[in-house]
Formats: sequence, C-alpha cells, structure tokens
Amino acid sequence: MFSRSYTNLVDLANGNLSALDYGGGGGGGGGGNGAGGRPPRARRMQRTMTTPGTLAELDEERAGSVTSDVPSSLASDRLIVVANTLPVRCERRPDGRGWSFCWDEDSLLLHLRDGLPDDMEVLYVGSLRADVPAAEQDDVAQALLDRFRCVPAFLPKDVLDRFYHGFCKQTLWPLFHYMLPFTSDHGGRFDRSQWEAYVLANKLFSQRVIEVLNPEDDYIWIHDYHLLALPSFLRRRFNRLRIGFFLHSPFPSSELYRSLPVRDEILKSLLNCDLIGFHTFDYARHFLSCCSRMLGIEYQSKRGYIGLDYFGRTVGIKIMPVGINMTQLQTQLRLPDLEWRVVELRNQFDGKTVMLGVDDMDIFKGINLKVLAFEQMLRTHPKWQGRAVLVQIANPRGGGGKDLEEIQAEIDESCRRINGQFSRPGYVPLVIVNRALSSVERMAYYTVAECVVVTAVRDGMNLTPYEYIVCRQGFPDLDGSGDDGPKRKSMLVVSEFIGCSPSLSGAIRVNPWNIDTTAEAMNESIALSENEKQLRHEKHYRYVSSHDVAYWSKSYIHDLERSCRDHFRRRCWGIGLGFGFRVVALDRNFKKLTVDSIVTDYKNSKSRVILLDYDGTLVPQTTINKTPNESVVKIMNALCDDKKNVVFIVSGRGRDSLEKWFSPCQDLGIAAEHGYFMRWTRDEQWQLNNQCSEFGWMQMAKPVMNLYTEATDGSYIETKESALVWHHQDADPGFGSSQAKEMLDHLESVLANEPVCVKSGQQIVEVKPQGVSKGFVAEKILSTLTENRRQADFVLCIGDDRSDEDMFEGIADIMRRSIVDPETSLYACTVGQKPSKAKYYLDDTNDVLNMLEALADASEVTDSQEDAEERTSIPDPE
Repeated sequence: MFSRSYTNLVDLANGNLSALDYGGGGGGGGGGNGAGGRPPRARRMQRTMTTPGTLAELDEERAGSVTSDVPSSLASDRLIVVANTLPVRCERRPDGRGWSFCWDEDSLLLHLRDGLPDDMEVLYVGSLRADVPAAEQDDVAQALLDRFRCVPAFLPKDVLDRFYHGFCKQTLWPLFHYMLPFTSDHGGRFDRSQWEAYVLANKLFSQRVIEVLNPEDDYIWIHDYHLLALPSFLRRRFNRLRIGFFLHSPFPSSELYRSLPVRDEILKSLLNCDLIGFHTFDYARHFLSCCSRMLGIEYQSKRGYIGLDYFGRTVGIKIMPVGINMTQLQTQLRLPDLEWRVVELRNQFDGKTVMLGVDDMDIFKGINLKVLAFEQMLRTHPKWQGRAVLVQIANPRGGGGKDLEEIQAEIDESCRRINGQFSRPGYVPLVIVNRALSSVERMAYYTVAECVVVTAVRDGMNLTPYEYIVCRQGFPDLDGSGDDGPKRKSMLVVSEFIGCSPSLSGAIRVNPWNIDTTAEAMNESIALSENEKQLRHEKHYRYVSSHDVAYWSKSYIHDLERSCRDHFRRRCWGIGLGFGFRVVALDRNFKKLTVDSIVTDYKNSKSRVILLDYDGTLVPQTTINKTPNESVVKIMNALCDDKKNVVFIVSGRGRDSLEKWFSPCQDLGIAAEHGYFMRWTRDEQWQLNNQCSEFGWMQMAKPVMNLYTEATDGSYIETKESALVWHHQDADPGFGSSQAKEMLDHLESVLANEPVCVKSGQQIVEVKPQGVSKGFVAEKILSTLTENRRQADFVLCIGDDRSDEDMFEGIADIMRRSIVDPETSLYACTVGQKPSKAKYYLDDTNDVLNMLEALADASEVTDSQEDAEERTSIPDPE
C-alpha cells in the first residue's frame, strides 16, 4: 500500500502534489469487538465522482441564525469529521486475539454530534492510538466502519514518528504557542524530512476520506494543526467539495508565524477551505494579518461575517469558542462515587480554603509561575498561612525535553521551599498530585475548591474553568450548608493568554508572568464577599450552560452550510501546482474570449468601437519599460486604418507619456487620466471632460498626503494634472492599510465642500474631480457616434484593473438606453481569470495582442474585398 510513498517525498515537500497518485490508502475488512456507547447511524457508503462546480460566497441575502427554527438542508447530508485521532479507544484483548473498541467519552469529536440534526450521519476519519499490525489492519478497519462509522488511517511507524512527534510536536506546537527555536534545545528547528512526512501523512488521510466520500452530499470538517495540508489534497481532487476547518490551538502573530519556512504553503492550503474557525478573535486576527502580509489578501466584514476574497471564492472566518458537554458532566455529577470522594476531601481539607490548579505537565501551562504566585500571596498576606491550600494536579504527559525537565525541577524545588517554610502540624500549603486522575476524582476536587487558578502562558482554549463552574453548580450539598440550601459560588483566576479568558467576564484576569499581580488576584479571589462570589458564579454558569459543545457545533455547521450554499451559482477552475493550487470561482457566464467568435462578429459589423486599457493590457504590469513596442504600434495603426473603427486608449496615465508613446498613430484616440483629458486623433486638441478647471483643492489635499507620506515609510505621492494618488504598496502592509483608511477619512473631511471624490483602491488613495471615470469615457464616445448617426454595432472593451470595471459596467448598461444598435455585439473582456463585471477574459497581454492582431488582419481582408467589389461595380468607359 505504501511501497512507493517514499519516492515522492521531495515532490511532497516542494508541494508537487501532482506527483502523487490518489489511489489506495488503506483497507477495510472484517472483525473487531465491543461497540459500547452510541449506536451507529448508518446511511450510505457510496463513492462517486464529480465535476468542477461553483463555490460559496459569504455575502448572502439571508444569513439566518444558529437558533433559527427554519429547517436546514443539512438534514439530508452527511458530515465527515477528520482529525488526527478517532474518538475511539482501542486495546488488545487479554487473550491476544483481536481488539476491543469503545467510544472515547472524553473526546470532543464524539460530543460535537450533539449539535447536529438527529438524522444526519456522522462519519469519522482519523488514526488510532494503537499500533495495529499490518496483517490486522483490514479487520480492524472493517470493524470500526461497521460498528462505529469510523475510518482509520494507518500510518507507517517512521512516517508517524516524523509527522506527529516530529513536525507537529517539535515545529508547529511550539510555534503556535509562541516559542521560537533559537537553539536546538529550545523548540524544534525546521526539519525538511519532518515536513515531508507531515505532507505525506496528510495525503494518506485524504486517501481515506476520498474512499468514503460522496462529494455532492458530504460536508468535511477538519480539526486542528495536524491536518493543515489536507484541504489542498481534497480541493485539488474535488473543486466543489464543502470543506470546513477548525483550529483548536492558538494561531501566532504574523511576526512569529513568518519564521516558518513553509508559511505560504500552509496558508494557501487553509484558504482551500470554505470556512476556517478559531476560538477567539485574537487568533483569527493573527491569521488574517498573515494572509495580508504574506499573500496580500485583505479581509472584509459584511453583515457581521468576516470573509477573505480568494480568487473569486469567499473564505469565511468563524470565531466561536468551544464548550463542554453539559449532559455528560451532569450525568457524572450523579455518580455515587462522587459523593464519598467529596466527603473524603472535605475531611482532608477541613477548615482550609482550597485553591485548585488542573493542568497537563507542559511547558506552556505556567504551573511554576502559579506556585511562585501562591508563595508570594502567603508572604504578603500572612492571614492565609495555615488556611489557604493550593492543590495542583499535574497530569503527566508523554515526551519531555530539557525545557520540561527544568520546569519540573523548578516546581519540585519551590514545593520543598514553600512547604518547608509555611507547613505546620495539620497544614501543608502546597499539594502536588503527579498522576492522572479519573473524571470523578477530578470533579471531586472541583467541588471542594473555592477557586480555580489557570496561569497558562499560552493555551488554545482550556476548558478547566468551565468544568469547575458546572461542578460547583451541580452538587446537591456543595458547601455543606444543610437545610438552608446550597450557596452556589465559584471564583476564577485565569491567564489573559488562554482562549476561554474573553468568555469569562467575571473572572479575575492576570498576566501570569507578573508574579505580584497574580498573587494579589489569588488573594482577592478568596477574600471577596460571599455575595460577590455567588453573582460571578451565576453569570459564568449562564454562559457555560448555554454555550456548550452542542451550541458550538451547531453554530459552526450552520455557518459552513451558509458559506457553501451558493456552490452551484458559479463555475470554477482549479489552477496552480502543489500548494499553489487554488480554485478560481467565476460567474457561470464568464468565459474565455475566442478569436473565431469575435472575428466573425467583427467582420459582420459596420461601426466599431474598441476601448483598450494600457498597463496590464497592452504591456505587462511587471515590465519596467512601459514604452509600447513596434508590434503594439503596428497593431494600433492597422486597426485605426479601418474606417469602420474608432480605437481609443483609455488609461489612468498622464497625457504627456501617452501622447509621446503613440505619436506614430495618427487616428488613435486617447483618454488620459481616466478620461479627464481626451482627444479623438493625434491632430486634435485635448478636450476636458469635466467642468472643474480649478484645482485649488490640490493645495488642501497635498499637505494632508504629505503628512501621511512622512509618517509612512515606503509610501509616496503621484501628482497628475487632474488628480493626486497616494501609493502605499511598498509600506508595511498592516500599517499602510491603516494609514490609508485614516487618510481617506481625513481627506473626506477636509475636502467635503470641494467638487472632488476620494477613493481607495488597490494600495492607493486617490483624489480626483467628480464624474471622472473610464465608464464616463465609454458612454461619451458611444453617445457622440450616435449623435453623428454612426451608431456602434460592435463594441470591444479590454482592461485589467478596478478602474476598468467602471468601463465594463458602463457598456453593460448602454443597450437598454439605445445608445448603440439593438443588435450590437458587446465584448467586455478582463485580462486574467478573476472576478469581474466583464463577461469574457483573456489570460494575459500576449492573448490580447494576438486577438487584436487577428482583428487587424480581418480588417485588411475586408478592405481588400470591398475594394474589389467597388472596382467591379464601375462601368468601363467607352
């Protein structure tokens, strides 16, 4: 199955996905034991192929609400949840014959189905936490599929080690938690072979998905940083697939993320999704900043939704913190084991105020900082000596490293010092529990704790505070208050660097690096009045109980459905190689302009108008020398020589340069500075297409622009005869964009009473007279011809940027206004496959020149034929 995988690792690392076949990927066959938990909801397992289709746009006319009672189309679809590990526990039978399986009740993936429609099938794809021999993989796969609707992905051991323990844990995990590998012992240096294994593992996951995929009906929901490359594999195979992704870890700021050598590959892969989810706005903001700075893609917010316009597709951004499973916790609160454990702990800590920490033993959990803060609290507030106890549960984790060993040593040293200094008979201030606790044991500690303290220096979400709040709410005799009824109260001290912090408005937020303020927060949390603790608890419980995991998954799937609702409205093309692959989504009527079709209409017409942009249309945008070559001049002259043609260059450039460059073209019309200056032939005088001939507003606008130019490194001002343009493409992307918005508001305020308009464009802010646009130029040319009884019956308009969209929009409106002949052939054509108001496209400037040359040749043939007809119609003199 994997015999040829390793020959393609270089291709994988370089993103050459086409070097990989999509066949195979694991088997499915017989055996297995023990289902346990929930019954499977089987529906179908067919495999079909699809054709390229359309993708979603974010701006829906009707977005709906996650709490809406309107029936969802999801009820007839299936959700495939893809994650690194399946929500199934697997272990070898005691007799060594076969395997036993059961649901992992602690898995978030299992509980997310609580928010889905009852008749919606959920299929899981992921790996197992067990080393299954190759000879048994088919039997295990079939058993999991039949009993649990799970599809396991079996990775070869060496690939698994470099994928999970290598790239995931040594590169992505530290980086996403703000840790850079300054030395080989501090974080993991980028290892090309680990990246190759990461991509290969993602490819193997994609194969397992494709085996069971029905691309017309299924939704794909990918989870977490282990599978960042998976969207590219799936989108490359199925352009119309509905793909969502949710990141459960933090996303680092662009300054850290940009250090990753494969930063662009990962961003482009994620942008192949329809919806990308994050726990907090901070994480989403960092991702959006990376897209802006590294890919030049800006986001837009509309009707409360955030989206990125990526080659005609709108990639939605979802911000929704995950919740806990209320049903599961409330069920566990009724377990008989819990009550006696609570009684036992109350006896152990009788008369003491218990503060609790529950963390994995991890370098990012800040356990050492918490211990130091507790020590500082005991010193600065001696009243708590003999009364306050910090119980720190440190769940052991696999792996380790020098950093973790140092932190463990620091915690052990601090524990000895604190207990040595503050202990007394019957009182031990710091209790460290270095073992994994069962859920019931952990809930018992939650129940007796007066306060939970979370001091992680970076954490994706951290649901410990949520679990604590529910436990404090749910136990019948929580505070031992007897017949008077329990007083539900709780307190939280949480790090501002964890994902749940913004959701817990009643918690005391701290910077865990500041030991003094954290110590004061711990003191405040247990010194507050009982009424204040109760009010904060009630506020938190209302939020936690209503924003559980079912609410989270329902909200996410609702937005995924909305993001994909418009899939069939547009056509799409897959273009690019490797991780540069993307889908271009365009209007269904948008198509490439073919020479044969336009030449036919061109020959049959009698009055033609040809409007051509210059930069990016007749000469490439990337060329330094913008002077037109001999070929361009020759084509222009050939077109102008045809008396049926009116040919115009319509450009934003100044008239001096255009006049100089096209001086050999006598009959060529030029509209300079977007049409402010205009002339029909070389020998005519320039006309002004605007009544505004006073430019006193420039003296008002230029000082404002100078102010921002001085403050924005890399920006500059372009001064035209009729306009001022501020460019910031060479400035810092974020700062330049911010300054542009500020300048726009500033200029609009200063020039409010002037006859000008202030517009922002692609990395520019432009001030120009009102009513000046390429659309106005097109209308004026066509109207003039109509007034001269030469109504156009053929119109060709070609351009490549935003200013040309005005021209496309203008000529699309002229038919109903009788400015042109009712049978006119209209060709609005943009350069490049991109969203446009034009109905046609040409790939590049070479295509444009080839097409224009074909029209010029058609003019010569037509002229020759007409001359011959004229000669045959003249009678011979006698």
